[in-house]
Amino acid sequence: MREDDKDHDFFSHKFPTTSQVVEELKELWSMALPLTAMNMLVFVRAVVSVLFLGRLGSLELAGGALSIGFTNITGYSVLVGLASGLEPVCSQAFGSKNWELLSLSLQRMVLILLMAIVPISLLWLNLEKIMLFMGQDGKITEMAAIYCFYSLPDLLTNTLLQPLRVFLRSQKVTKPMMYCSLIAVLFHVPLNYFLVMVMQFGVPGVAMASVLTNMNMVVLMAGYVGLFRKKEMMLKWPGCGGGGGGMMVVSEGLGELMKLAVPSCLMICLEWWWYEIVTVLAGYLENPTLAVAATGILIQTTSMMYTVPMALAACVSARVGNELGAGKPYKAKLAAMVALACAFVMGFINVTWTVILRYGWAGLFTNDEPVKALVASVMPIMGLCELGNCPQTTGCGILRGTARPVIGANINLGSFYFVGTPVAVGLAFWFKIGFSGLWFGLLSAQVACALSILYVVIIKTDWEAEALKAEKLTMVEMVMNKDKKKNEECKGLLENENGNKIDMC
Repeated sequence: MREDDKDHDFFSHKFPTTSQVVEELKELWSMALPLTAMNMLVFVRAVVSVLFLGRLGSLELAGGALSIGFTNITGYSVLVGLASGLEPVCSQAFGSKNWELLSLSLQRMVLILLMAIVPISLLWLNLEKIMLFMGQDGKITEMAAIYCFYSLPDLLTNTLLQPLRVFLRSQKVTKPMMYCSLIAVLFHVPLNYFLVMVMQFGVPGVAMASVLTNMNMVVLMAGYVGLFRKKEMMLKWPGCGGGGGGMMVVSEGLGELMKLAVPSCLMICLEWWWYEIVTVLAGYLENPTLAVAATGILIQTTSMMYTVPMALAACVSARVGNELGAGKPYKAKLAAMVALACAFVMGFINVTWTVILRYGWAGLFTNDEPVKALVASVMPIMGLCELGNCPQTTGCGILRGTARPVIGANINLGSFYFVGTPVAVGLAFWFKIGFSGLWFGLLSAQVACALSILYVVIIKTDWEAEALKAEKLTMVEMVMNKDKKKNEECKGLLENENGNKIDMC
């Protein structure tokens, strides 16, 4: 590709050339592959924790699984969702080379997450009371409460970890994140073995190992930012060059960032929570033990498959934001279209392998023949769900990159709760289809969600207007700071030699 093709946007009446499409593919996957590897490492870390819980006993495994589900719903999903509100601001600020906004947004998000973990901590501390009120088994609940209590420090760790991830990937920095995750996860097994087997801490040991692994990730990523991203990281905290006004500068933009963070959080959580609802509904079927066991295997499988579209969504969000911030609307559109095409290809791959391997896949998780048969019967439906989930997840990333998370939140709310839930409940319980009915409900939700998001992204998006919005978003910080300095100069008074004050205005 010629240099001017890379540096300039192309005209709206021209289709992108083959070389431009290929270049965009290279750009996208050079970011997405390291992120996919990082997501897989995080998935492996979770599997290792479950394996060590299983070695402790069935009660410990059940309690740990209950706690992991509770903490995912009430804590991690919320923090990941809120942190995703950084994506449009950081990516567009990086595209426009507004390092000040890039840095301040990271610090503002850390403040927002610090405020968010206060109510989350209270929920985690009262897990036992909440679960007993909901009729859960007392012994399992007691074990879950122990795991949850020792996981509390992880909330503080995630207030730094999640924003740092967005901060780095918005600058197309993904390989260092992968290496940091790899180093941290390599120590995860030895940490578990030492704390659980050698020190015999049991369930608290598994929880502490997860906390320490995340802490290692934060230290490594923060070290990378401090050493190699100095240009983009201009601290404004009090005592760090900003004086007492540093905190004022950071806190002033919290409201605007919250307008992006809250709907971004809802967009992610509404889908995340729905999978937990499926697990609960499975417990009300005729054979709840069989249904819940099969649901666990299927959700683990979807989590594994989700690592690729999740990485692609994060990368296209950064790519779209970078190009809009740089004033290149049609390069942003090209990034969006290429990502959606890749998402459909991944969806077809998932359909294919879930159909071909449906009989042998469950055998990797269990030897129970009824469970394996139930999983095999639903695997093709789950594959079709992924055909909708891949473009839908990617589309959500595009909406975040264009600073329109409110639209994504509304679509997810309507699709999963006003389409998916009635269909799942109606088919599973009213029409007596049973377990398969729940997954047909998910399929209907994914189809509705994918069609709605594709309509918004492909048909309703005015890319030139989005570029103008990005310009306003990235310029607002500069204007605010210039006005503030001017006001301070106007208020400032100099004293002349006679002690008289002279108004500088």
